[in-house]
Amino acid sequence: MARRGRPKRIVELTAEQREELARWTRRTTTAAGLALRARIILACVEGGDDFDVADRAGVHPSTVGKWRRRFVSKGMDGLLDEPRPGAPRTISDADVERVIVRTLETKPRDATHWSTRSMAEEIGMSQSAVSRIWRAFALQPHRVTTFKLSKDPLFIEKVRDIVGLYMAPPDRAMVLCVDEKSQIQALDRTQPLLPMSVGYVESRTHDYVRHGTTSLFAALDVKTGKVIGECHRRHRAVEFRKFLETIDENVPRHLAVHLVLDNSSTHKTPAIHRWLARRPRYHLHFTPTSSSWLNLVERWFAALSAKQIKRGTHRSTRELEAAIRSYIDQNNSVPKPFIWTKTADEIFEKLRNYCLRTSDSGH
Repeated sequence: MARRGRPKRIVELTAEQREELARWTRRTTTAAGLALRARIILACVEGGDDFDVADRAGVHPSTVGKWRRRFVSKGMDGLLDEPRPGAPRTISDADVERVIVRTLETKPRDATHWSTRSMAEEIGMSQSAVSRIWRAFALQPHRVTTFKLSKDPLFIEKVRDIVGLYMAPPDRAMVLCVDEKSQIQALDRTQPLLPMSVGYVESRTHDYVRHGTTSLFAALDVKTGKVIGECHRRHRAVEFRKFLETIDENVPRHLAVHLVLDNSSTHKTPAIHRWLARRPRYHLHFTPTSSSWLNLVERWFAALSAKQIKRGTHRSTRELEAAIRSYIDQNNSVPKPFIWTKTADEIFEKLRNYCLRTSDSGH
């Protein structure tokens, strides 16, 4: 049965308009509403009434009719949002620019960075206005992150080597990320914890009692996410060689072993060299200096600290070591590997941008 109603308005597009509308639908920076309107108009040109276009665009027919009428009467301008009612702006573009320039290029006399209150007092605006401007331009003077660029002369070669191991591991081989988390403290609070309850967070004393330290030697299997780990009271080459023996016992004999290591002196003593020389299936891959982020076991150490050590209460090193072993067993029962996604070239491009920013910082 034919649908009744007013006849639809015919939409006609010039080549320039069609190209512009198609660009709006593809461009990631286009507002979602504007991209939808562009798709509606392009669908109207293909034919069909408002109900057919609505089915294809996933909107209500009245929405199609509204933007069809707006486009026929006003052209491309009809797809833009009309001015909304309300009070006129009290902050001009020049005022916004003044806040941004002052934030980026100056510091207050009595502090290392601006706050919304100090900037508002300095610039003569309200605190809420400064806050809105900062949010709009993603300015966060109160925050700071850390970084350190490696000075290793073989940085590029080492990054390509290790990233290649992660993204394309060799056949008939096991890639293990090995490192030590040393001086893990067994800490107990000086008074009992107040447990979490409805409306109250867990509360603990700020001070603590030390009950000794231990060092965790760990090897993360890049492919499976399983961890070989053991604790020692000291952190020396002797303990590292014992850990290598543990790795050797747990890796099948027919597999080559690729170890990703940092540049710690415990990994390079004559005793370690002799041990490796007798076992030709072992291949070492050293991370560049100041580049521990390349070793995936560091990510596992971060999870261990957050889930087990940071808020744990341990009254002895034995209790601490038992908690660590329990965490390793839980991890290995349901292992989840960390997936490396960034290529070496992407890493170099990011570091290049860092270098450009630091060269322009004036320090």
